[in-house]
Amino acid sequence: MERIILSEEACNKSIVEVRDALYVLNGKWKLPLIVSLLTGPRRFNEIQRELNGITPKVLSKELRELEQNEFVTRKVYNTVPVSVIYELTEYSKCLDNVIEALRAFGQQHRERIIGGKREIPRMKPELVSTDQIQQADSRVSDSSEKVPAHA
Repeated sequence: MERIILSEEACNKSIVEVRDALYVLNGKWKLPLIVSLLTGPRRFNEIQRELNGITPKVLSKELRELEQNEFVTRKVYNTVPVSVIYELTEYSKCLDNVIEALRAFGQQHRERIIGGKREIPRMKPELVSTDQIQQADSRVSDSSEKVPAHA
């Protein structure tokens, strides 16, 4: 694929437009939240379960911002208890190509970095204590001290 060369004016305009888009879709949860609503309307707890790891406070903030930017609607039903349903707006369809491009890139990048080339060991941050990090650091510094200077 050939890269397009832009004039300085067009480049500056593109920078502004990309920053505007990133401002609206910033953070690690907005696009996954939109993707979770692609299958249909959901209640708050359903969304939270699907987006494993998001806190209620962050989810509430993200939904409010998506509603302000007209990507999501919030419908309150007068039931006992009150039901609140979130769903995508017609306007949110403008993100379909963006989401598909990010999905394809994510798949391609994962295959390039992880798939078949190397295994990157990962630990869940919540399972790693400060003591474990300090022990690992001391093992690294201990082993580096034992390496002969001429090696």
